[in-house]
Amino acid sequence: MTPLDPLFWTALLKIIGVNIILSGDNAVVIALAARSLPAHQQKRAIIWGSGAAIIMRIVLTAFAVALLQFPYLKIVGAVLLVWIGIKLLVPDDGEEHIASHENLGAAIKTILIADLVMSVDNVIAVAAAAKDNVTLLILGLAISIPLIIFASTLLLKLMERFPIIITVGAGLLGFVAGEMAITDPINKHWIEHNAAWMEYVVPVAGALLVVLVGTQIAKRKKNLNQHHQVAEQTSSASG
Repeated sequence: MTPLDPLFWTALLKIIGVNIILSGDNAVVIALAARSLPAHQQKRAIIWGSGAAIIMRIVLTAFAVALLQFPYLKIVGAVLLVWIGIKLLVPDDGEEHIASHENLGAAIKTILIADLVMSVDNVIAVAAAAKDNVTLLILGLAISIPLIIFASTLLLKLMERFPIIITVGAGLLGFVAGEMAITDPINKHWIEHNAAWMEYVVPVAGALLVVLVGTQIAKRKKNLNQHHQVAEQTSSASG
């Protein structure tokens, strides 16, 4: 299949379309991780995170089918996603004395881990659309980078106006984690034949777990910070 072949362009459009659909989760993660960065660093985090999402999909596509056959891999990935979702709900301490590059590095690290976990499960669809054509695969994924950047930037702006989106986004990670856990080779067959209801219950439970635990930790951390501030003010006044 060459660029002169109409089938080449048809397949390319399929890859771009599939990747746009599959990139929704990545855009949410990138926007959530970058939201606490200074404005001038948000764009850098989005670009690095978006680029990493595409590169990982290119690399993982070659190994995806084999990787997904390993038992417990999806369960480990699900646990990681739950941890990332909870972590994103807990606000940073916000100390201005933390070096900006450390904040940027932490955001990119979170994006990379989430991209890695979430990309393993969806590269199969992209690979199928590419029909083993590496040129098609790389070209289609590369064209998708600006689309992820746009989606992440838009989500960041919406989060500033509607903070509830942060909670919804974190819940989405929990939902995806639940879906991953029940499709692990170690339990997929048993669930399909003996507990099909888990296909609906576990993802919802994952979303609720992330939201409830994350908000509780955030609330406790906020109360603790307020207590420390009051103690410092009292100490300063008495001194």
